[in-house]
Amino acid sequence: MRLFYTDTFVLPLPAGHRFPMEKYARLRQALLASGDFAEADFQLPQAASDDELALAHDRDYIARVSHGQLSEKEQKAIGFPWSTAMVERSRRSAGATIGACRAALATGVAGNLAGGTHHAFRDRGEGFCVFNDAAVAARLMLTEGRVERILIVDCDVHQGNGTASILAGDERVFTLSLHGARNYPFTKEKSDLDVDLPDACDDATYLEHLDHALTLAWDLSRPQLVIYLAGADPFHDDRFGRLRLSHAGLAERDRRVLQLARATATPIALAMAGGYARNIADTVAIHCATLRLARALCHRPAPP
Repeated sequence: MRLFYTDTFVLPLPAGHRFPMEKYARLRQALLASGDFAEADFQLPQAASDDELALAHDRDYIARVSHGQLSEKEQKAIGFPWSTAMVERSRRSAGATIGACRAALATGVAGNLAGGTHHAFRDRGEGFCVFNDAAVAARLMLTEGRVERILIVDCDVHQGNGTASILAGDERVFTLSLHGARNYPFTKEKSDLDVDLPDACDDATYLEHLDHALTLAWDLSRPQLVIYLAGADPFHDDRFGRLRLSHAGLAERDRRVLQLARATATPIALAMAGGYARNIADTVAIHCATLRLARALCHRPAPP
């Protein structure tokens, strides 16, 4: 199973910044230590080009990000101070989901150890998201003629507002978002299917909603590729989550998504999306479990 990593591209964040940058390197270490993956399974992605990014973003926005011309207000909305490292990491993260989609189409499943930057809009970034990796990758797979129909399953605890906005009206991509109704973003966009979950939603309630949503989304979209944002932030001890899922509940969430992909022979590319547990080890463990399960359920050898 091919895994694309970007943890060598580290943002220079001020002391005390709330973004858990270290989780990415720790995740790669945990996956290696699990014994399920070898060094050869991990790959540095190519940086997404301007032309690739322009499939989902305005060229003016791409240029202003690239040349450090974002206003203070725009940087504040993103949550990161501008730096060349921010640009490089954001391009590489989009490139990682592109690589994961291509690899998934060849072997059934692949993953981006970061990504899930679903708050980035066509002309702006928000919520720690600069470029929208899922929207960019989906549009590129369609442009390259690899598939004709894609389903984005977004199980981050926050609505994929940027994804919904960018892909609104694009009948080739179906957007499904399960998220906290009262959580960020407080003004929601309209996905093809939104599932608004109450605060303190537990495992059983979440999984009931998930089952219904997956059945409906699969029937409506008939996907040839799934991009799955497997956020760790519905976890009960996540600082920004407001839901009450356990480790077991999150593993069952992943199992249901992945088993449906396997049962329908649909390639699936994963991105890790959010995770802000008070103990970063919990976030790493959740992401690690997601990817180990994906390998066990969906990986098939590449053809000779």
